[in-house]
Formats: sequence, C-alpha cells, structure tokens
Amino acid sequence: MDGQQQDLSGVKRRLGRGLNSLLGHSNPEPPVESPASAPVVPAAESSELVHVSVDEIERNPYQPRREFDLDAINELVDSVSQHGVLQPLLVRLTADGYQLISGERRLIASQNAGLRTVPCRVLEMDDQTVFEVAIVENDQRQDLNDIERAQAYQEYLDKFHCTVEDLSRKVGKGRSSISNCLRLLELPEFIKRALIDKKISAGHCRALLPLEDESQQIAMCQRIQSESLSVRQAEQAVRELHQDEEQAETVPFEKPPAAKAAPRPNQHLASLQQQLRDTVSAKVDIRLTGKDRGKIIIHFGSNDEFERILGQLKKAA
Repeated sequence: MDGQQQDLSGVKRRLGRGLNSLLGHSNPEPPVESPASAPVVPAAESSELVHVSVDEIERNPYQPRREFDLDAINELVDSVSQHGVLQPLLVRLTADGYQLISGERRLIASQNAGLRTVPCRVLEMDDQTVFEVAIVENDQRQDLNDIERAQAYQEYLDKFHCTVEDLSRKVGKGRSSISNCLRLLELPEFIKRALIDKKISAGHCRALLPLEDESQQIAMCQRIQSESLSVRQAEQAVRELHQDEEQAETVPFEKPPAAKAAPRPNQHLASLQQQLRDTVSAKVDIRLTGKDRGKIIIHFGSNDEFERILGQLKKAA
C-alpha cells in the first residue's frame, strides 16, 4: 500500500467496505459485504497536503501491530530515499500536536532515510474511530499475527466497554471469528510465541484449549512441532490424552461399593450458587474439593451463549 498516491474521496464510507478509499487505494477490489453495518468514517475535507516534521508526529497509540518485518522496512527505506513518500500519511490533531492514524511503516522508513518532513492529510477522528481504522487497515493488509489481532480486539473491548457483537459490527468480522481469536489469549506465553513465530497455526492453538493444565498444553505444542502434526492429528491427540486420563482415574474393584449420591451443598453454598445462576442466566455449580478449595463451573452450550455469559460477567465486574 505504501508507494501509491491517490486523493481521498469526500464521500463518507463504512469502515468494513470503504477503508480502501480512506487509505488511498486507487483501484479497490469489489467490496465484500460485512455481516453488519460499520460506523461512518469521515473522509478528508480537502485534497491539499500538509508537510509535517517527522519528529512532530506521535505514534498511533492504538496501532495493534507489535512486530515489523525489518527486510520490508529496509526495502521501503531504499524506495523513500530514491522517490520520496508518494502516498500521504493520515494524521489527526490532538492537544499535543499531530498523531498518526495510518502510515507507520512510511513514517519509520522516512525517519530511517533521513527525511525531515513527510506529506500528510489531517482528518478529524475520535479515539474509537482511530482504533477501528487501525484494526481494519491491518486486517485488510493481513499485517497482524493472530496474537496481535486478539490483543487488539481485547484492548478495544476493555477500553470502550462494548460486547463482541458490537465489535463485530464495527470491524466487519464474524462474531464467532472474533471469539475464537480472543480465546488464543488464554494460552501460555510459550504457545503464543510459537504461533507468532509460525511454528504452529491458530488451528493448532484452538486444539490445545481443551487441555486445562498448562504443562500439558506446552508438551502437546512441542509434540505438534516435533512430529509435524496436522490440526486434525493434534485434535485427535488431545482427545486420546483425555481418554487416557479418564481411564487412569478409574480404579477397578472386585465388588464395587454402592454408588453414593453427590453431597448436596449446604444452605449458604446453595444460596450463592443460585445467585450466580441468576447473574449469568446459566447453570452454575459450586464444588468443594477441600476445606478452603473448590471450583465454580459455569455451563454453556454454544459460542453465542459463551459470549453472552462473558458479557454478563464483565457487567457484573
């Protein structure tokens, strides 16, 4: 995208389908219908450019991309050194000066190439819209790895106190796609690093989620890499591990004693259990495993129900 020059359209577009116009694509591909309408993004009011000192442009605080391809940056530095910055950066004015909206690679390359100023277009956007543009821009260009994308989704949900369904409408992504992406954040750092380094895929990571113990997840991740397991093979290996654990917990007796009914929770626990059920509108079990130990189990039957329960818990918090 860096390297093309194009005037911005004065027509307001939706994020999910009109970002190409906002960011300067000259021949955008046919739009893909998003699952729900996204917010309107204000386009530039004028095609006049402003040249701004590279030292006066603050980095976009909502940039979800954490890692950059150094080889690609170096190639861009060579291009900028020879031809200059052909596509303007998008910035906005804040109380502290200019803040970048789009064009971080061009800004870094310009600084490395020794440029003093860069061409910019100044737009008026609030924090939420800037965050949405950053997510959608990187999604369209496929610049984000899965962990960066999940972190961006989670930061957006936390900052603007919205639901997964709200975010789905904002960025034109399916609700289940966002939920599955967010679940990657539950994994240990070892596995997240393997995903970032492309040693395993997001599908492999989702196959590891049913394992509750981190050491088991890491061991299975190492096995996936050493044996080059496919996603289906990883899923089967996880199922077999669960079956082995269930069999190990079964102790045969010559004459098994009569089954004992599960102890009923005392009146206090039963009351707490009912309060939790009312809060999340789902089945909740409180199980004591020791004097000061136990589990709270919340049951759900689908991704939609999981998202609804998660939203209820966040509101309660």
